[in-house]
Amino acid sequence: MTTTLNAGQWRGVDLGTRTVSYTERDAIIYALAVGAQATELDLVFEERLRVLPTFALTLAQWAPDELGLRGAFDMKTALHGSQELKVLAPMPRNGEITLKASVGEVWDKGAAAVFEVVVESEYFVATWSLFAPGYGGFGGERGPSKPAAPVGEPTVTTELVTSANQTALYRLLGDKHHIHIDPEAAAHIGQPRPIMHGLCTLAASTLPIARELGVHPADLVELSGRFAAPVFPGQSLPIRGWQTDRAVDFELGDAISGARVKFAG
Repeated sequence: MTTTLNAGQWRGVDLGTRTVSYTERDAIIYALAVGAQATELDLVFEERLRVLPTFALTLAQWAPDELGLRGAFDMKTALHGSQELKVLAPMPRNGEITLKASVGEVWDKGAAAVFEVVVESEYFVATWSLFAPGYGGFGGERGPSKPAAPVGEPTVTTELVTSANQTALYRLLGDKHHIHIDPEAAAHIGQPRPIMHGLCTLAASTLPIARELGVHPADLVELSGRFAAPVFPGQSLPIRGWQTDRAVDFELGDAISGARVKFAG
């Protein structure tokens, strides 16, 4: 689909409403795909299941895809710049959720535009920031700059250990882009092998942080982060965090910067 709108004219556009359904099986597969252990029964056993809040992001992935399909940007060159998630209520073990999507702000970075896609429901609000090269220069505001790097020594240190099969499992949840499974597709974007899904990496990083803090990962209420470099399945990356109460500002190696996670309680 093509369009005559410049990037700034997409601000506020309604992307539609969808009702999505899922089962306990879907939520358990998701938990395993982001690193839950078989011993964490309330993440992987349907009779005790607590749904990880970040599972919501797989249910809402249609929204940024919809904006690309409408012709707002070139889907082959656009990049997922950052992600935010605010949790409003715990998600049920199974059922249907109605999601309403729209375009939020559109920032003019000169050589590129940054589109915000906002998905709202009774359980969460999720915001994708999509970096679209070649779509800037429309006279809009530049938008916020990068957050300042944390000061001082980290107070939380741990590690994200990914598995060699992680992308093969995560893609079953709906994001089947070839760069996450096919070496030829990865080579086309200059990568030596398939790369992790950014949302998988961001969500997976919250589990070792929760374990380090002694809190439950399903008690997550806020999450955000900027994607800075690819991660490969099987790679291990250090997590450096700066804690304030149950919120942690963190970095995941050189892959995710300016990140923040907060847990209830």
